Amino acid sequence: MGDFAGSSFDSELLTEKGSGIYGIVGAAIVALLIPVLLSMMVARKKKVKQRGVPVEVGGEPGYAIRNAQIPELVEVPWKGASTMAALFEQSCKSHPQDRFLGKRKLLGKDFVTASDGRKFEKLHLGDYEWQTYGEVFDRACSFASGLVNFGHNVDTRAAILAETCVEWFIAFQVWLAYVNSIDFLLPVDRVLSTSAMLKSDTFGFQGCFRQSITVVTIYSSLGEDALIHSLNETQVTTLICDSKQLKKLSAVSSSLKTIKNVIYFENDGSEKDSGVSGGISNWTVSSFSEVEKLGKRSPVDPSLPSQNGVAVIMYTSGSTGLPKGVMITHGNIVATAAAIKTLIPNPGRSDVYLAYLPLAHVLELAAEVCCAIGYGSTLTMTDTSSKIKKGTKGDVSVLKPTLMAAVPAIFDRVREGVVKKVEEKGGLTKNLFNIGYKRRLAAVEGSWFGAWGLERMLWDAIVFKSVRAVLGGRIRFMICGGAPLSADSQRFINICMGAPIGQAYGLTETCAGSTFSEWDDPSVGRVGPPVPCCYIKLVSWDEGGYKTSDKPMPRGEIVVGGFNVTAGYFNNPGKTSEVYKVDERGMCWFYTGDIGQVYPDGCLEIIDRKKDIVKLQHGEYISLGKVEAALISSNYVDNIMIHADPFHNYCVALVVPSHKALEKWAHEASIKYEDLSELCNKAEAVNEVQQALSKVAKAAKLDKFEIPAKIKLMPEPWTPEAGLVTAALKIKREQLKAKFKDDLQMLYQ
Repeated sequence: MGDFAGSSFDSELLTEKGSGIYGIVGAAIVALLIPVLLSMMVARKKKVKQRGVPVEVGGEPGYAIRNAQIPELVEVPWKGASTMAALFEQSCKSHPQDRFLGKRKLLGKDFVTASDGRKFEKLHLGDYEWQTYGEVFDRACSFASGLVNFGHNVDTRAAILAETCVEWFIAFQVWLAYVNSIDFLLPVDRVLSTSAMLKSDTFGFQGCFRQSITVVTIYSSLGEDALIHSLNETQVTTLICDSKQLKKLSAVSSSLKTIKNVIYFENDGSEKDSGVSGGISNWTVSSFSEVEKLGKRSPVDPSLPSQNGVAVIMYTSGSTGLPKGVMITHGNIVATAAAIKTLIPNPGRSDVYLAYLPLAHVLELAAEVCCAIGYGSTLTMTDTSSKIKKGTKGDVSVLKPTLMAAVPAIFDRVREGVVKKVEEKGGLTKNLFNIGYKRRLAAVEGSWFGAWGLERMLWDAIVFKSVRAVLGGRIRFMICGGAPLSADSQRFINICMGAPIGQAYGLTETCAGSTFSEWDDPSVGRVGPPVPCCYIKLVSWDEGGYKTSDKPMPRGEIVVGGFNVTAGYFNNPGKTSEVYKVDERGMCWFYTGDIGQVYPDGCLEIIDRKKDIVKLQHGEYISLGKVEAALISSNYVDNIMIHADPFHNYCVALVVPSHKALEKWAHEASIKYEDLSELCNKAEAVNEVQQALSKVAKAAKLDKFEIPAKIKLMPEPWTPEAGLVTAALKIKREQLKAKFKDDLQMLYQ
């Protein structure tokens, strides 16, 4: 993903050759004359919009708010659409000829050999090929019938296990078509632009819903133990998977107690599926296309689900222990879809959504009823992405999306790529960019609008048009979720891409959406007001020092109540009763464990996490997550884990350094080393990174005991495959502590 940004940044408008005296004159006019004169002529002060308002609710005392724009909680997007099956069917019948799902045609594959002998696959991809709502509906119906004819008992569960990409995404993408819910449940980064998933997964999920079959979704990045646990606990009888997952299943088949049928998605290309039945001869195995044909020949009447029926049991890749299965009802999913639909600015049939990322599910739920969906992958995203063959266009260049989602890591890389490209060009290019950025920043952050519209158009033409081409040039709205996005990155993307970023907050237990920052909110660092299908309540946490009576803003644990709160953890009543509470009015509240504060305009900010609080030897409380969120903004940090031993009065840190940043420093400092491991062990490197962390910590106003007294540089990245971070790239603290136990002990010696 390091190549994600900057691939189209060589526009003549941003080169010495193409700028000349006209660029200089234009920059001077824009930067000095026009803003000053027009700001004096057209000055109006920004109005503070009330986005969330206090509300009286039941349950534990606290400070509760609702969305200010919608007085009553929304439950369905429209009358009659109370389940995923109904919503999908109505959408398809309303727009049968409109394009719905698109994927790129695979024209060929090549393998490039690197200097070290390693081979890398390169894909030659064609244009997007689209299927209409009507076509998708027919295929889903066929698969639903085929599933029954194939031998699946509709009273038992089906599971979906699909392969993900390196930075896999958990956004229901394909399933939207039929399954708002499923979409949201699957780690769909696997929805490769060239994958068979589009052909199968979407229809598979929707097909399951049309027979009222509960779907179990499992991250394919989970280890064998978690996979076995998830399938056995839910007593799955039919497993739907990518053909590449069959090898993994074969290895654990003797431990899977209830599986009877396996349906796999064929490879998309000339490569034949080999050995699909090897080692799993005791199961009935068939390809997706065969099941679809079977259903087309012998249709079966649907058995449609109820609103309170469980649509999906989604197994989360939690940071501790075995994964928990969250029971998500049809009502949860359609309520979230109804809420998010009201928050996307002016959705229309001309919109195109790029589906590839985690948390895309929020937008995808709404996208099902408002726009076309094209599937992509981070490996094929841009013209210079790692799996794109030279001369082939990336997904964004071909699709030219208007809506997309990303996790903070992606936005951070976009920013790094653009900044790097500007620094490399230097001179006039750098000066133009810096002037334009500062003028745009002043207009956004200032209390006066002035000539924002005209000045914006001028700077777009001179500087930002080429930057925007990195994402296809038509993006008008983006959503970020999965982890906090730094204020600097959010503002940078806002300005350079010319589109607002909606920060979202939610959990699997709240069907993804709990809060959503609105498109016209220029602030950064906040996650917006409650979505219209739920309430947000802060409950005092005295031990941590967070109270709803705090001034100037109420603070406390974030509790979510409403139609999006799920039914609990599958087969785990003990854990369910700990965090799900039903009040005297019958509303279910989920206790998130996150700490937040509510601004006067009704917007929420996440400021801490209960589970990450450690009491040091002298009685100070340190929030590990809070410190990590502050320090990861350092240019030297790719990932970080803060560790605090309660028997000491200071904390320490394991730091995965940014290879490029550290190696650049080493070159400038004339530090000699053989490889990255040697560099990470050098005292000079450790000292450089630690000093940088101290500066960042002081800028973030951390207390002295919150600044790591000692650090260890870790040369190897933490990946989901290694079991050290989740699929959403959040650190697995206990696993990291176990793996690097000796390193942590050494830091306290």
